[in-house]
Amino acid sequence: MADLPFTFSNPAIASRLARLVDCDGKIPRAIADLGEIAGRDVVVLRTSGRLRATQLRALHAHVMASADDGQELPAGCADVVVRYWGESGAVAAPDRAAMTAAERLLRPGGRLLMVMDYGRDDVARLRPEGETPEIYRALRARDAQYAAQGFKLRVIHDWWQFDSLEEASGFLSEAFGDRGERVASEMRRPRLSHKVVIYHRGMVRAAEAADRARMIAAASRGAAR
Repeated sequence: MADLPFTFSNPAIASRLARLVDCDGKIPRAIADLGEIAGRDVVVLRTSGRLRATQLRALHAHVMASADDGQELPAGCADVVVRYWGESGAVAAPDRAAMTAAERLLRPGGRLLMVMDYGRDDVARLRPEGETPEIYRALRARDAQYAAQGFKLRVIHDWWQFDSLEEASGFLSEAFGDRGERVASEMRRPRLSHKVVIYHRGMVRAAEAADRARMIAAASRGAAR
């Protein structure tokens, strides 16, 4: 499931990470602002149905959760669809099939929100490719492709917050191995910067989608140069 920006087979590690990520609740508050979710029907995709759905229910949304892309849910059942870390936080171009599945669930006037890592932060260094220039070129290309499809973006500046440097070192080493040890050795305060982006837009008409597809192709060619 994609409740978190990293996937772990060890549930204990995943549970500990859940307590570190977005301790201040900035992500659900931004979703509430961008999606105007209070009192509305909200579908949360690719989730275990607990952590993220619970956060949005606390903000007065009527939440349905799907473990995948909502194939089991009826068309037009949602005012807002939120997809969290659909690619497990990794850098990825817009997934047309995932967006089509999400749009099927939306009512006229509904809103689609895609939550992903933004990179350019301490957390990016925990990924195998996180220190290479290629990841930053890929992020710029991703922004251009989402913009070409009519998405706006909001970047959230957040932290993974630990009680001490010792706790940070122990967790990062256990969860991320050598990369975690290296990041922990360079920490001077018990926190890591974490930037999250929410791409958001309303429903798109077929003609608009065709125009944006042409813009995406142009943006991709430009990013590749």
